[in-house]
Amino acid sequence: MSDAPFDEIHEFLGGTRWEGAEIAPLVGDASFRRYFRVRMGGDSAMLMHAPPPHEDPEPFLHVAHWLDRNGLRAPRILSEDAANGWVLIEDFGDQRMREWIDAHPADERGIYAQAIDTLVALHRLPPGPFEPYDMAVYLREAMLLVEWYCPAMGLTVDVPAYRAAWETALEPLLARQDPGVTVLRDYHAENVMLLEPGKLAGAQGLIDFQDALVGHPAYDLVSLLQDARREVSTELECEMLGRYRAAADPGPHFEADYARLGAQRNAKIVGIFTRLAKRDGKARYLAMIPRVWQAMERDLAHEALSPVAAWFDANIPQEIRDTAGGEIQ
Repeated sequence: MSDAPFDEIHEFLGGTRWEGAEIAPLVGDASFRRYFRVRMGGDSAMLMHAPPPHEDPEPFLHVAHWLDRNGLRAPRILSEDAANGWVLIEDFGDQRMREWIDAHPADERGIYAQAIDTLVALHRLPPGPFEPYDMAVYLREAMLLVEWYCPAMGLTVDVPAYRAAWETALEPLLARQDPGVTVLRDYHAENVMLLEPGKLAGAQGLIDFQDALVGHPAYDLVSLLQDARREVSTELECEMLGRYRAAADPGPHFEADYARLGAQRNAKIVGIFTRLAKRDGKARYLAMIPRVWQAMERDLAHEALSPVAAWFDANIPQEIRDTAGGEIQ
């Protein structure tokens, strides 16, 4: 994708106090969105370009305003032109949770604890005005594994049985996500900003939440603690789940639902990372699949996932599973 024309940027900024600002492109993510840092004197802001038809900034704006109204630390919206995909937002800086922990491993527990506390606060709120994370969405996401990963591995699998196994495994948790909580859906160490680096009690900022839905409280915990992009030890995962349970008291079925949504999310991610490599030429995501596959295997070991685990046993050869997903060409 080509860079957004700078004359369009200047036209958008011309209606703000940032007219004439210095503009610096930033590295993008796995989507069509592009980011720029704009500087004016000693101040800075972030410019997001989410161009139609591939992107739509309205969901981001909708969720950001809701989070801000409810006391959670989303970036403030400084200016917007949603029709053309431009949004100017508060600059949270460059210090993501992931890089800080990599450089300061002794801070890992404290920073994760605060990230858990943010979810506790989010889950104490009434669910936001967002669409439901229902069975149709869960299944559509889980199907990405058989739509992209299995063909890439040369596997012929029983697709109807895969779908039926997920329906059976996920059905019990649906009643437990009513009325539900706001699910950010991509809550992990690369989407949590440390606004006061070096202070374990400092504020943490939220980004990349535009796909928020109303669903089960376990989902964002899985996203955080079974992170596709960085290794989270099973010891830290258990400790942080204990912290969440102590604060939120999620009920007796929480461990089973966590495993259900862990397997579902990880199956989805394996499919998405394969698609990014095969369709979009972003091969760097293939290196993350073994970590995701290993987390999915742990989730499948829970009895709540027995229908899905049986499907994997029957359809994914052991030699592929033993190599944590095999090699995609």
